[in-house]
Amino acid sequence: MSQLPPASAVVRPLRADDLPRLVELIHEHVAYERSAPRPPGLADRLGPLLFAADARLWVLLAETPAGEVVGYAACSEEFAFWDACSYLHMDCLYLAEEARGHGLGAALMSGMADLARARGLARVEWQTPEWNEGAIRFYDRLGADAHPKRRYGWPVG
Repeated sequence: MSQLPPASAVVRPLRADDLPRLVELIHEHVAYERSAPRPPGLADRLGPLLFAADARLWVLLAETPAGEVVGYAACSEEFAFWDACSYLHMDCLYLAEEARGHGLGAALMSGMADLARARGLARVEWQTPEWNEGAIRFYDRLGADAHPKRRYGWPVG
């Protein structure tokens, strides 16, 4: 990683008492990405999945030196058939607007890399909208490689 997080950056795992703040940040993130609002009850749906004994989802939080939670990164382990190996899929990375540009994004990415290594995974993968030029510049500065693909979702229920 070419950009190191500042010494004052705090990245830590999500705790149960952080869930209301995480949901606030998720709603901000949804609005930022110009997506449709999510149905009510997100905390009720996420909590059991995040805090189960066999949880396969992980969330890291970014905190200011004053202890304010201002961002998150969420991930799960995925399997790549062509490579016959697992990797860490970062589904979301979001920082509140006032928290951007202070090294917290790099700190979250470093935390994701640490989590991947701790799980024996050699790679972290993610996507970002094509219009999000700030995120693209950030990921390029980190030395990440881009893979052009179009992402689809198919509701089957």
